[in-house]
Amino acid sequence: MGESNILFGYSQKRLNVDLTEGKIEEVPISSDFCRDWIGCYGFGAKVLWDELKPGIDPLGPDNVLVWATGPIAGTITPASSKYGVFAKSPLTNFFGYAISSGSVAAQAKRAGLDLIVIKGKSPEPVYLVIDDDNRYLVPCKESLWGKGCWATEEILREKFRDQRLAVMSIGPSGEMTSRFGCITNDRNRQAGRTGIGGVMGSKNLKAIAFRGIKGIKVSKNAEFYQFAKKIIKDTKGPRTSKYSGLGTAAGMDKYSNLGMLPSYNFREGVFDKIDLLNAEVLNNEWLVKKVACSQCTVACDHLAKVPKSHPDYPNLVVSVDHEMLYSFGSSTGCVDWPTILKCIQLCDDYGIDAISGGATAAMACELFDIGLITEDELGYALPFGSTKNLVRFTEEICLRKNFAGKIFGDGTREAGRRLEEMGRKNASYYAIHIKGLELPAFDLHGMTNFAVGMSVSIRGACHLRNTAYGLDLRGNYNRFEYNDPVGRGKAIVTLEDDSTLTDSLIMCKFARGVYEFDDLAKLYSLVTGLEVDAKYLFTRAKAILTLSKCFNIREGWTRADDHPPERFFKQPHTIGPTKGFLLSEEGFQSMLSGYYTVRGWDPETGIPTEETLKKLGMDFVIGKL
Repeated sequence: MGESNILFGYSQKRLNVDLTEGKIEEVPISSDFCRDWIGCYGFGAKVLWDELKPGIDPLGPDNVLVWATGPIAGTITPASSKYGVFAKSPLTNFFGYAISSGSVAAQAKRAGLDLIVIKGKSPEPVYLVIDDDNRYLVPCKESLWGKGCWATEEILREKFRDQRLAVMSIGPSGEMTSRFGCITNDRNRQAGRTGIGGVMGSKNLKAIAFRGIKGIKVSKNAEFYQFAKKIIKDTKGPRTSKYSGLGTAAGMDKYSNLGMLPSYNFREGVFDKIDLLNAEVLNNEWLVKKVACSQCTVACDHLAKVPKSHPDYPNLVVSVDHEMLYSFGSSTGCVDWPTILKCIQLCDDYGIDAISGGATAAMACELFDIGLITEDELGYALPFGSTKNLVRFTEEICLRKNFAGKIFGDGTREAGRRLEEMGRKNASYYAIHIKGLELPAFDLHGMTNFAVGMSVSIRGACHLRNTAYGLDLRGNYNRFEYNDPVGRGKAIVTLEDDSTLTDSLIMCKFARGVYEFDDLAKLYSLVTGLEVDAKYLFTRAKAILTLSKCFNIREGWTRADDHPPERFFKQPHTIGPTKGFLLSEEGFQSMLSGYYTVRGWDPETGIPTEETLKKLGMDFVIGKL
């Protein structure tokens, strides 16, 4: 990467880990690389483009696993202790990445690292230790392999006699290379989506433990301190109160009232039992504590507890948010809180993405309902509204055992394919995913803007990489119409670029209401010493997003992959404000072309033009698509 000029905020150090040979090497990161690719998402995109061979098996030793954070982590800036993990996704076979909060990023920066690139496969299970300047691999076949994420974290903290030790680990699901395996850290925080935990498992990498005591130096101390104080004050105010107050679950009632809350595997957008499954019930009957991540004032993490008198799950404590109440609640028809909390615990501890896990369970409930899978095959009934059997199903897909695990243990797309191979016609119709990634808590009936925004998301169905759902929620554009595709495309692109920049710096999106675009540029400049404006940062965000798109194209992406599931075009809701509405193929395609046009991608194919690549300083991509 060339010689490194000194920047602030960045450590400008990369760790190369060769698991096959057991070798670890620290190399410098150039100032040009930092400036051009910003951090986290940008670092991951550039490394994967440069160093991963096209067409490899995502669960083979040739996959490249990238860990990265950004220049703001470790500072006093609130909502900044975040990291990302990147690889070719075993769930989508496209650009895979997941982001998590907690203590990991702060400890890694204190240990002096911005970037870790892991290649090969260890001949035996190991974990990686990053203890300031000491970096080494430890065999763990007898000590950690086979254990859950929670136990792994506790064992390592006890071993190092340091409760501040930051641990990110996989559970048995990741070890078994689940295609939706996740990474857990700080017990309740997950790098969940796209199956990066399965990639760790395929490399025999059980965990990474971080501890550091180095200080983080910023360029302009006094100005940064004053600016950070203002941000800290603002993140304690009304702009983040919904997250610290009722928590993310506050959206359950709102989305249901608008017909946007997926219910019964997206059959409906209104949940008929919403009075039993919302933020008020969570906070009044189950909440025991609110927890914040390192360097955060928001405390959005709401912990719920099952009472000790419960016959099956006494004293169970887990983190609960909106996405889990959808995936294991409204989408499966379950309103039994102990059941939902137990399913979340199984996912977090065994190590699968709880969004994908719950969405897969919802698919199974519907398939049981219509007779495409049977009680004889499962060994139990699984109708909508199941309780103990929903827990049983969740455990089986986590551990990939019995009929449920063998058919559904790799997500909805694989389940549909496997069932159709068994002669269950149209089983894939009930697999609600985009690019193989299960949908988050938004029903796209009556969300014409987000239908495009979610479909173009680089990693598959996602509400955090493209936040265009806000256009439908706020009524910026009529959510039942398709007029002005270019104007809508501009709005979608602006939100997507904002998310890309946020994920590169890297900041928590729950604080996005606190920042204006110019604030992000000011923060970046005060920390790094690089004098840039918002226009520069957003141009680099466009380059990062476009490079990720080029990665997907190189892996075989076509326009057809940017498309919602069939259900939204063929099966209308029967109740609520979206009753009778279907997405229009013609309208969707016109908006998709509008989005591509705004991006500077060919409006027919969705492939970035040479002119756009040159404008973004991406000549190195030309001729490789």
